[in-house]
Amino acid sequence: MRRAKSLPNLLTLGNAFLGLLAISKAIDALVLGTDAGFAALFETACWFILGAMLLDGLDGRVARMTDSFSDLGAQLDSFADAVTFGVAPALLAKVMLEHHGILHPRLNFFVAALYSLMAIMRLARFNVASDHDEESHRSFRGLPSPAAAGTLVATMMMSQALVGGSGEGAERTTPMEHVLALIPETLRMSIGTGLQYLTFLLLPALALLMVSKVKYTHAFSRLMSARGRWAMVRLVLLLLFLALAPVLTLFILGWVYLLTGLLPFLRQWRNGTLERNETA
Repeated sequence: MRRAKSLPNLLTLGNAFLGLLAISKAIDALVLGTDAGFAALFETACWFILGAMLLDGLDGRVARMTDSFSDLGAQLDSFADAVTFGVAPALLAKVMLEHHGILHPRLNFFVAALYSLMAIMRLARFNVASDHDEESHRSFRGLPSPAAAGTLVATMMMSQALVGGSGEGAERTTPMEHVLALIPETLRMSIGTGLQYLTFLLLPALALLMVSKVKYTHAFSRLMSARGRWAMVRLVLLLLFLALAPVLTLFILGWVYLLTGLLPFLRQWRNGTLERNETA
């Protein structure tokens, strides 16, 4: 039982370790510089962050299953998330923007630093307001930092795929590459470049969403707690799409999740019902 109770902290440390690996690979990609080498190392760094998201979703659930919540675990989780979902994605974004010559290095640093600082502030606020019970983890005020990192990373990977530098766009290893091959190269490159500029805009937008009052559900807990035949069908379809077109699937999932909280918030704000819902 004692070993089982240490498992959540080990998963959290694994999350931090993958974040550090992502930072290391991003630095290697920047130093290497060549297009092919950059693409491979950058994609690896992105996958490390996405893998850390899985560990981050598991550690809390394992802690609840083993009844091993502790203040140490909560603090450790926030420190790990600050590295993996605060610093690492911002560094990857700056590396990609610098490599492709998007805008100015000082502007790139500013938006990357803003993202990291707001992620840290969001995690600190979560620590102060959070309880250990499962009900308090079903929804969040503000975009969760793992979701922000996942959306940012998936957008960057999609951009790299479109310009032919990583993922589905590199070696034609997935069915998605055959679809991309049907798009005229000029149009494909233009969309990929547009996503690079979108990455620049995403950094401050995600930073503000993380410290906002926009409500989001806990996607991982909702997925794991789903029951019934249709829940199994949805899970199988998700795994199938991830196998066929992982980058595109993650890109769509990230943006859909982003909009599930933002659109209702904007609708309430437009209708003047936001304050009443906040005080209810």
